[in-house]
Amino acid sequence: MKIVFMGTPDFALTALRELVEKTEHKIVCVYTRAPKPKGRGNKITKSPVHEYAEASGIEVRTPRTLRNSPDEWQSLRDLNADIVVVAAYGLILPKEVIEACPYGAVNIHGSLLPKWRGAAPIERSMMALDDETGVTIMQIDEGLDSGDMIMKESVAIDDTITSSELREKLAVTGAELLIKALDAIAKGTAKKEKQPANYTIAPKIEKAERLLDFTDAPRKILRKIKAIGGYFTYKGEIFNVVDAELVACDVSICGKIMPDLVISLAEGKGLKITKIQRQGKNVMDAKAFLCGFRFDADTVLI
Repeated sequence: MKIVFMGTPDFALTALRELVEKTEHKIVCVYTRAPKPKGRGNKITKSPVHEYAEASGIEVRTPRTLRNSPDEWQSLRDLNADIVVVAAYGLILPKEVIEACPYGAVNIHGSLLPKWRGAAPIERSMMALDDETGVTIMQIDEGLDSGDMIMKESVAIDDTITSSELREKLAVTGAELLIKALDAIAKGTAKKEKQPANYTIAPKIEKAERLLDFTDAPRKILRKIKAIGGYFTYKGEIFNVVDAELVACDVSICGKIMPDLVISLAEGKGLKITKIQRQGKNVMDAKAFLCGFRFDADTVLI
């Protein structure tokens, strides 16, 4: 099939690379977010998808929006593609884009729909203590991840995996599943299933959600850190907890900091911080951090 691919970050790049290098499908054009300033030098940087597509000799388009853009819609239709494939693109697709190709548009969504529709399905699934998540290849409609499901595949979650690691696994699973779905669509054997009404929403992560509450359930604290990172304040300064693990702890006061950077929690558990970042400083492992900084004795974080 002739495909228009829409995507931006590494998650999307995995699928694009699989389509280009391992299938007979032809990518006729790639849409991605426009280059933007990045880093201390504000160097204009292209997205991973943009760089790969250019290197592969594929036309790249970077519209700022696809809404109220008749010229963009016609330009898309002029490509005479069979289908639009979307993976973490970052722009909302209006009806005119969704219906621009004979087979419409399909999306690689990082959850087992109808659970976790929305912007942050991976992080929300981890924070909800789910034992599994997965990928859904879905037909795009005008709703929020509400289109018909074409194929799904699950991926296990445990308390050791980080959101970036899980995202990488889902990217690989999604790319493989996408190829199966496109082959089925081309052959006319794809089976579409409407989503049931009992869906859940995965809203965008807000900065305030990263604040750690040490009276919370230990696994919820750990999963939050693994999913989105966490922080606490001490004497008006922010300390980011970059990584941690749960250990046994017999201190009954939640939030008390031990000398070896263990914070007491409920259920006889402690949060052993393994990587930490002091405000304005670099990320450090716990041992190196404690060589240059000590919390006051008997400090309890509340």
